[in-house]
Amino acid sequence: MSEPQGTEPTDGTTQRLPVLDKSEPGTQPDPSAPDPSAPEAGRAGRFWSARRIPAGIVALLLLGLVGLFLYDIVSVRAGRPGMQWRRELAHQLAERPLDDTWVLVGAGVAALLGLWLLVLAATPGLRDVLPMRRTHADVRAGLQRDAAATALRDRAMEVPGVQTARVKVRRRRARVRAMSHFRELDDVRTDLDAVLADAVHGLGLSRPPSLSVRVRRPGRKG
Repeated sequence: MSEPQGTEPTDGTTQRLPVLDKSEPGTQPDPSAPDPSAPEAGRAGRFWSARRIPAGIVALLLLGLVGLFLYDIVSVRAGRPGMQWRRELAHQLAERPLDDTWVLVGAGVAALLGLWLLVLAATPGLRDVLPMRRTHADVRAGLQRDAAATALRDRAMEVPGVQTARVKVRRRRARVRAMSHFRELDDVRTDLDAVLADAVHGLGLSRPPSLSVRVRRPGRKG
């Protein structure tokens, strides 16, 4: 039972107010609180980059190229000779065969540029941001790989026997390289596997990376 909150003790002692772990009958649950019966994790895709830098570079190049052609067309319409580079380019394209080295090089560069733009358009980008599990349909969160590596490194340094630790987190794998200056290496590796597995789960990532743990002794000085 809960006591009335407005009453005070008469013997001069301090009483603790009761804490209710479960909602009393008739109370309405908080709609903003996560549903405990809901699944623990929801799959979340990678974040898509805005591609501002490649889009800006391509736009500036196209703008400059179109501007040059428009200026040359207006110049020719005004009775002036066309630009030397355009006349030379037209002459070279008319004279050179299709199997010429420079023609093949130019075609290859154009093809690679187009392929690069297609890859940028079809891939998400933002490889440094790891998507986290979605507990709400309208909320997305991500974790920087450097922050994830720092968190795993801090947990690894808590294991007895670990002197130094280096962690690299990729999208699918987390590599941990630790040095142990006391304890058996197998015991340290077992503890690291358990601690880091719990730490990876605690990061809340949508696709937790697999762990690759290596432990060795520090090299002898001199």
